[in-house]
Amino acid sequence: MYINERVITSEQSNASVGDVVLSPIKVLWVGGMLLTAVLGGWYTFSISALLVFIATTSIILCLGHSLGMHRRLIHKSYKCPLWLEYFFVHLGVVVGLAGPIGMIKTHDMRDWAQRQPECHDYFGHKQPMWKDFCWQLFYDIRLNNSPTFNIETKVIESRVYSWMDKTWMLQQLPLAFLLLLLGGISWVIWGICVRVSISIIGHWLIGYLAHNIGQRHWHVNQACIQGYNVPFAALLTMGESYHNNHHAFPGSANFALEKGQLDVGWLVLKKLEKLGLVWDLIQPENLPVRSELKRIDSQYEN
Repeated sequence: MYINERVITSEQSNASVGDVVLSPIKVLWVGGMLLTAVLGGWYTFSISALLVFIATTSIILCLGHSLGMHRRLIHKSYKCPLWLEYFFVHLGVVVGLAGPIGMIKTHDMRDWAQRQPECHDYFGHKQPMWKDFCWQLFYDIRLNNSPTFNIETKVIESRVYSWMDKTWMLQQLPLAFLLLLLGGISWVIWGICVRVSISIIGHWLIGYLAHNIGQRHWHVNQACIQGYNVPFAALLTMGESYHNNHHAFPGSANFALEKGQLDVGWLVLKKLEKLGLVWDLIQPENLPVRSELKRIDSQYEN
């Protein structure tokens, strides 16, 4: 059985009863980035600024969000030197979603909720698309009886992670200063505001799609929310859109488990393994057997 050791529940813990409340911090942060991206992006567009957006988005999403924040910090699906972990996780913070501790809590709360017999629509992306967009970008969920967290000592007592978490919005400044020196204000707007806006929207969109439409090869019994593979987004998400695979084997460093699937993040990890920078890459065969996990015939849902 898959167990998340960070989530501490009681008999009263309930994933389905709670309120969705407006988050002033999200309104200011996300709203400010979106407004600057739309207005500033329009007036400062150039080919060089577009290339900066593409390069920074690709590198930060791959090394930061996928390899650093998700596969290493949250799931411990491979090992690496501490300095490399810090660097990757820092890039994950620069994505603009939250700090390392905030990301762990957000991820693990959703993960726990989706594996319950029932959960709030906020966790399962089960409201109409426009409403879910507003909920995920500008609101928080407050459960009436929420579980607590027992985040590992290495993370919770780390001065580096504590600093990153307290200053996660300010982590954009070093990159912004470098872009300003190299290309001026247009590079800052496209390398920071447009990139963060697209990353946040993209993170929501893939989450929405990967819990509502796509292909399934695996079913998790008793879980109210199932994941779906969204192949057309695999390249853009560095393999993260193979969400049915990830629901089935959360601890796997490789998300591309079926013939013809492409996981860029896994390919990068394999290159780093050859360089001796990462090791002990976990795959499904290295994980304990889960009694609630069932292989099913290929299924599509729209």
